[in-house]
Amino acid sequence: MYDHVIAKLRDSYSHKNRVEERDKGEVAPWKVEERQHFLSLLQQEGKQRLLEVGSGPGRDGKFFQDHGLEVICTDLSPEMVRLCKQKGLTAYEMDFLNLDFPLASFDAIYSLNCLLHVPTKTLPDVLTKLYDLLRPGGLFYLGVYGGIEREGIWPEDNHEPRRFFAYHTDDYMRHMTAKFFILRSFKVVPVSKTDAFHFQSIVLQRPC
Repeated sequence: MYDHVIAKLRDSYSHKNRVEERDKGEVAPWKVEERQHFLSLLQQEGKQRLLEVGSGPGRDGKFFQDHGLEVICTDLSPEMVRLCKQKGLTAYEMDFLNLDFPLASFDAIYSLNCLLHVPTKTLPDVLTKLYDLLRPGGLFYLGVYGGIEREGIWPEDNHEPRRFFAYHTDDYMRHMTAKFFILRSFKVVPVSKTDAFHFQSIVLQRPC
C-alpha cells in the first residue's frame, strides 16, 4: 500500500499548476507563527542542522536557512525539489522510508502537513526512521491536520490524482509518538468550524 500511495502523491504534487500554486500562494499567518516558534526553540537550544521532510517548494526551508541554520530539504516530487534548488537549498528527491542519510545526522527535523500522507500501518516505521536520523536530544516538529480518525483518498480533493490522507485523534498521536520521543509540547490550532477537525502542532525530542 505504501508504494502505491507514494507513487500517486508524487504524480499529484508534480503537476505544474499545483507546483506553482504552492510556491506562490500566501502562507497562513498561523503557519508563520508555528514556524517562527520552532525557529526560536532551535536557536535557544543551539540546534544547527535541520532536515525538512516534505519540503514542497522550499519556502520554509529557505526561512530556516536565511536564519542561519544548515538545511537539507527532501520531497518526493522532483518538481518540488527543483524549486528548492532554485532557492539555493540543498534538496533531494526522497520519500519517508528512503531518507538516505547517516544515522544521527541532524539536530532537528521539521515536517509540516507531510506525515498525514503516511498510511497508519506504516507510521511506526516512518517514526522509527526519523528517530534514527535525529541526534540524541534533537528536536522534531511534527505538524499535521487531525482530531478525527479517517484514512483513505479524500473524495473532495481538487488534486489529480486525488491524495491519500490519514488523520488521527489527539490521543492517538500522543500515544504513537510517545513510543519513540519525549513530548515537549502538543498544541491544537483551530482551522475549521468543525471542532473535531483541527491542526496538531507537536514538538518532540529524541531522548539523550
